[in-house]
Amino acid sequence: MDRLIKRQFKDELFGQFARIGKALSSGRRLELIELLAQRERTVEELARATGMSVANCSQHLQVLRNAALVSVRREGLYAHYGLSDESVLRLWLSMRSVGESRLADITRVVDTFLTDRKSLEAISCAELNQRLRKGTVTVLDVRPVEEYEAGHIAGARSIPVAELKRRLKEIPKGKMIVAYCRGPYCVLTDEAVKLLSAQGYKVVRLEEGFPDWKIMGLPMASGARA
Repeated sequence: MDRLIKRQFKDELFGQFARIGKALSSGRRLELIELLAQRERTVEELARATGMSVANCSQHLQVLRNAALVSVRREGLYAHYGLSDESVLRLWLSMRSVGESRLADITRVVDTFLTDRKSLEAISCAELNQRLRKGTVTVLDVRPVEEYEAGHIAGARSIPVAELKRRLKEIPKGKMIVAYCRGPYCVLTDEAVKLLSAQGYKVVRLEEGFPDWKIMGLPMASGARA
């Protein structure tokens, strides 16, 4: 291959890969990816969840679409956004893992805002899977109901944090309780663990979240809660 043609080839090739990096170069867009890892959402739902205006949220989604990271499904008047495929979820989880291992500022931010995190016992997805097989735990999905219905850990019970206090009688005290939500930085789990601990439950949080469980190929289910 001619040297100039080879140079042009490399420039164009790596330029295309760089489109992915550019699309991921916004914290807002990474937050959208984490939300879409739970279930499809409309732009209005995403705007409410992130505190963005609909117009701003739409612009971020367009950038992600242009890089083929999200897809859109139209239903009537509404456009439902979702991750293009599982490889996008793998990319986000890998990026998160590299950030955790290389950037000390991530630990600083977590320690600053999640001040009680170190006092909350946690278990991994692998350990939870073993305990589920033995039947020694009760698993609580504390995400919103719509996310649970789109996909959840097999055998988990849906009790969103907002409903937890009034539904305590539904939670048995004879087993360890494991609470989980969207990911390791989702504050819903911490809230649930603190509330249940105060009520005398033996409760721990899942270190990761449902997307991590999914990507590991562990048992899942979907559909309306019982």
